Amino acid sequence: MKRYVVALVGIGLVGTEIVRVLKERDFPMSELRVMATRDREEDIDGNTYWVSATSMERLHGVDFAFFAGTEGARGASREWGWKAVEAGALVIDNGDDFRMDPRAPLVVPEVNPEALRSHQGLVANPNCSTIQMVAALAPLHRAAGIKRVVVSTYQAVSGTGKAAVDELLEQIAVSLRGEPVEPRVYPHTIAFNCFPHISSLRDEYPGYYGEEIKMIKETRKILDAPEMAITATCVRVPVFSGHSEAINVQFERPLSPDEARRLLSETPGILVVDNPAEAVYPTPRLCTGRDEVLVGRVRQDPSAENALDMWVVADNIRKGAALNAVQIAEKMIEMGLR
Repeated sequence: MKRYVVALVGIGLVGTEIVRVLKERDFPMSELRVMATRDREEDIDGNTYWVSATSMERLHGVDFAFFAGTEGARGASREWGWKAVEAGALVIDNGDDFRMDPRAPLVVPEVNPEALRSHQGLVANPNCSTIQMVAALAPLHRAAGIKRVVVSTYQAVSGTGKAAVDELLEQIAVSLRGEPVEPRVYPHTIAFNCFPHISSLRDEYPGYYGEEIKMIKETRKILDAPEMAITATCVRVPVFSGHSEAINVQFERPLSPDEARRLLSETPGILVVDNPAEAVYPTPRLCTGRDEVLVGRVRQDPSAENALDMWVVADNIRKGAALNAVQIAEKMIEMGLR
């Protein structure tokens, strides 16, 4: 088997998880070069990795380059992404700089792998909340044609990065002691709280924050449905890991809950967890560390024709970022594109 030189740019929560996923899945690599803003050593699960400052010298000779920014992270791929392509690397970018760039396919391998054939050296990894939603929507869209999607998300702090995880831990302790809380990462206290504010407001969609716009535009691009009606409200909640989504979907044709569950259960990467009578449904704790997107509470919406409700949960750092990126590389090898 051919083995590849792999570069990883960024070693925060997503970069660390990419290292784990590469190891767990025995990705065929001959060398792993870890890069960031400065030289240092990093310990991951008892193994020490040398991290070097990102440079063209380190990017030369690389086959796959993973750029591991978290939600909203900017800079690394914007500065180095296309330079890495020019140096011969195939770039898989977890940031949002190039997701809507026509040069960059936006890919969830279980959903639209054929889009990889149009790559020009850089493939975009979708937003974490988009990945889990389109994974659940795609088989239903193929079966009955989606007419409209209304989604509300409940997103973990790990999507913002380690500083947000640390802030939640600190705020929980401070709040329990009855002391005043001073938010730093978020505009409000996140401990024992939630707020419908992820990213920044955009003129493009008045009143919508950036995360909501990402879900709208990215879903249309991945499903190749530029006119699909989608609206989103994205909420940050005091959960460490795992994004949850309440999704209402209206279809062009009838689709029963039983048929939807069957289609989902036959879809790679989906695990149906749906027995509400026994309090069995997906939760963030249940999905943490898992590869699958978990779907439950599938039910008929009595208020609209041909409509279903469902509850979708996934590990935002794993399937929502690191795993999906590695699966893109694996799929490209499988398709003979690298």
